[in-house]
Amino acid sequence: KYGPVSAPYKVYIIDEVHMLSTAAFNGLLKTLEEPPPYVKFIFATTEIRKVPVTILSRCMRFDLRRVPADIMHAHLVDLLSREGIGYEPEALAMIVRAGEGSVRDNQSLLDQAISHGDGKVTAATVKAMLGLGDRARTIDLFEALMGGRIAQALTNLRELYDAGADPQTIIADLCDFTHLVTRMKVVPAAADDVSLTPDERTRGASLASKLGMRALSRTWQILFKGHEEVQKAGNAMQAAEMVLVRLAYAADLPTPDELIAKLGHMPSPSAPPSAPVSRGPSGGGGPSALRAVPDVAPRFDPAPAAAPVVAAPAPNAFANPRTYADLVALAGEKRDILVKHALESALRPVSIGDGRLEVALVQGADPAIIQNLMAKLKLWTGRQWVISLANDAAHVPTMREQRDVHLEAARDEAHQDPLVQAILDTFPGSTVRVTVKQEQIPIEAYADAIRDSDEDDEL
Repeated sequence: KYGPVSAPYKVYIIDEVHMLSTAAFNGLLKTLEEPPPYVKFIFATTEIRKVPVTILSRCMRFDLRRVPADIMHAHLVDLLSREGIGYEPEALAMIVRAGEGSVRDNQSLLDQAISHGDGKVTAATVKAMLGLGDRARTIDLFEALMGGRIAQALTNLRELYDAGADPQTIIADLCDFTHLVTRMKVVPAAADDVSLTPDERTRGASLASKLGMRALSRTWQILFKGHEEVQKAGNAMQAAEMVLVRLAYAADLPTPDELIAKLGHMPSPSAPPSAPVSRGPSGGGGPSALRAVPDVAPRFDPAPAAAPVVAAPAPNAFANPRTYADLVALAGEKRDILVKHALESALRPVSIGDGRLEVALVQGADPAIIQNLMAKLKLWTGRQWVISLANDAAHVPTMREQRDVHLEAARDEAHQDPLVQAILDTFPGSTVRVTVKQEQIPIEAYADAIRDSDEDDEL
């Protein structure tokens, strides 16, 4: 209702406009549709999706971005130069990192640092103000963890804690440094960030060239989960120590490629063991002090006997199937999944002869399988097949049941293999998953389950 007194416009600034109620937005909508010529509205929000579309459609939108670290650093240097205040580069780097691209937050932190530092911005003042640990000590802690030196890592943690750093902050700093090393490994130009301290830049680049991506990913996962554990724990220091112990043991584990290479160069069991099995990282060992693997016998003989060569079947090898396995192979060759599945799982093979097949249905199987199988066999072989049902063949296993028995026996044999036992001894408490290649089971495996009707006739 009232125009400006000394200025051409009245400007109304509403911060966090998304907090307005629906009724308030509806009342504001009429004013936005027909605003007085002397009134300007400025809306600010961090939750643009919560602002009604009716409001957004009547406003000009400007998306603000975080200020890059180099521009923010130059801005703070310019402010301090104008005020004639001394500063340490490391202190400004910590302020820029903590401000996360917000000019207001960076200036507020800078004001606090000037007040606490008696007119000078020092790294010690900023660390105490933000509750941060010494970045150099944090890197020392990270290097000890990656080298499996658990005693040194716990000592570094205690020193940071005694200096006033919060355990949760220490874990968060380790997460940040792990992320930094990973970025340097993937994008080497990340080392040019002005918010990095000299130690972070040089030592981070060195670690990025030495550590593998698997180790960095595993470290990030353990620290990320450990940060939540420390936050919820009643004693944060104890939880932080347990997180570092777990990380040190995991960081000392060899990669699968390294383990296979070590096992491949191990002598036979007759040779005396060269090194005892280490159950964990030592207190002062370096990154190269990986736990030794006991000597095991090779899984296969150096010169195995030549396996019999099975000739590839001719194109019409299954045109006249003589065994039940031939029927299954014929269905597979014709790419008939339903018939192949029925032969393997729904039918119990009793006997097979010249154009004759005797089977038993498994419990719950559809009897229509028999008619479908007869039609398919006539189509594929060019002759009529007689399929009869047996009533007393519940003890006869299906092909799938017989295959499962062979696979289970193969898994048991694999678990007893010296190589697998050596891995279990090296990594106590681990689980070995054995995958058996499901090849065609030999026909001889069904000798007890399937009798040839022609042989019965001869007897």
